[in-house]
Amino acid sequence: MQTPEPLGGTRPTSRDVARTAGVSQATVSLVLGDKWRGRVSERTAEAVRGAARELGYRPNLAARNLRLGRTRTAMLVVPALTNEFFAHVYTGAAAAAARHGFGVVLYPSPDGLGPARDPFASAQAALDGVIASSMATGALEAFRGTDLPLVMLDSDPADPGAAAHVNLDVADGMRRVTDHLLGLGHRRFLHLASAAPSWTFDVRAATLAHALRGTEVRTVRSPLNVADAWEVAGRALAAPGPRPTAVVCDDDILAAGVCKAARRLGLRVPEDLSVTGFDDMALATVVDPELTTVRLPAEEFGRRGMEALLAVLAGERPRPDTLPVSLVPRGSSGPLRAVPTTPREPRPRARPSSPPPRCRPPGGATADGRRSA
Repeated sequence: MQTPEPLGGTRPTSRDVARTAGVSQATVSLVLGDKWRGRVSERTAEAVRGAARELGYRPNLAARNLRLGRTRTAMLVVPALTNEFFAHVYTGAAAAAARHGFGVVLYPSPDGLGPARDPFASAQAALDGVIASSMATGALEAFRGTDLPLVMLDSDPADPGAAAHVNLDVADGMRRVTDHLLGLGHRRFLHLASAAPSWTFDVRAATLAHALRGTEVRTVRSPLNVADAWEVAGRALAAPGPRPTAVVCDDDILAAGVCKAARRLGLRVPEDLSVTGFDDMALATVVDPELTTVRLPAEEFGRRGMEALLAVLAGERPRPDTLPVSLVPRGSSGPLRAVPTTPREPRPRARPSSPPPRCRPPGGATADGRRSA
């Protein structure tokens, strides 16, 4: 390696790196563009990287992008920034992108599910591709007809509008939940389903209906927030007739609402009512008892989505990818016990003199973080 010459305070160029490493500029481009494998020796590649570090060289990304016709920017479209699951998806996607010199723009669909405007003057000019959740499909109208590569997450693999699909095995997750509850002896179920129109929730509902054939199942729907789930579940559990002994929820957020409704009705979890969630986010271990739920690998999900987009941009056709999920049994599910056919009278909101019922967060906080009365 040659001794670097003084550069007079100017920004070092690839020509300076080539001269210092004793190689051609083409070799520098191959190494720093991470395209050297099979074309340049490991020793030469390390010499180029060492020269770049020594000189403090940084590639001019703007010039390279202009030359290649690429912005090295991807957009991740999600239904909401307040959902912890999608925060983890973004973390995984951004980490994979960074390893390849890409950036990720996070774009939530307004109001969670509605259509979104193109956030740029021209998405095609500002982006190389889009990764989108099936829960935010309405937001994709702004990008239709732009020829941008689209990778769909948790969506119908038969959809021809996407260049690639990455899914979670939510059907297997729901089968694991139902097998678990059936094994505990439960035969009367309430399915608290998400009201959000999405392929992933449709799959969960269809799988549950098939797995629980021959049992009593009632389905009610709720928006994805604790307050609505509390209200919907409360009405369902207080309805006339035999009460369900287990509630299967499409999301941990909905399960937290069920826990609040059970407490309001004087029902103990899991002695009087088993409750299961889906996602295994932080909320699952906040309620007491902790939620039995399905663990979804959110960060890996985001990483695979970004890798699929990079493969499409490289001219490849990635195969549909499905990530495995797992059941995490915790204290909110238990064996069937003899229960009354009608619910107990609602308990007054004032603090009772007896010890507080279970299925509440430690320290007297409710499942949505507020202090109980």
